[in-house]
Amino acid sequence: MAETRSVDDVVASSPEVLREQALRSLKKRRDFHAHVFAFLAVNIVLWGVWAIIGVTTNSWNPWPLWVTLLWGLGLVFNAWDVYFRRPITEEEIGREMHRLEHRS
Repeated sequence: MAETRSVDDVVASSPEVLREQALRSLKKRRDFHAHVFAFLAVNIVLWGVWAIIGVTTNSWNPWPLWVTLLWGLGLVFNAWDVYFRRPITEEEIGREMHRLEHRS
C-alpha cells in the first residue's frame, strides 16, 4: 500500500507549495497559542478550586497536579511539532533510497 505524504512532510520545491507550507505553519502556531491559553485558563481555575477546597476542608491533596502534568506533556509534544519538527529534505530522501536499494 502506497503511503501519501503531507505537504508539510517534505521541503517545498515550488513557490506554491512553499506558500501552502507557510500558511499551515502559521495556523499551527496560532492553534498552539490557543492551546496554551486554554491550558493556562483551565489550570488556573482547577488550582483555584483546589485552594478553596483546601482552605475550607483542610485537605491539601494536590489533585489538579495530574491534569497539569498530563496536559502539560501534551502541550510539550504540540510545541515540538510546531517549533522544532522540520520537513524531510531531498537529501534525506536520497540517502534513504540509497539505503533501501543496497540492503540485503
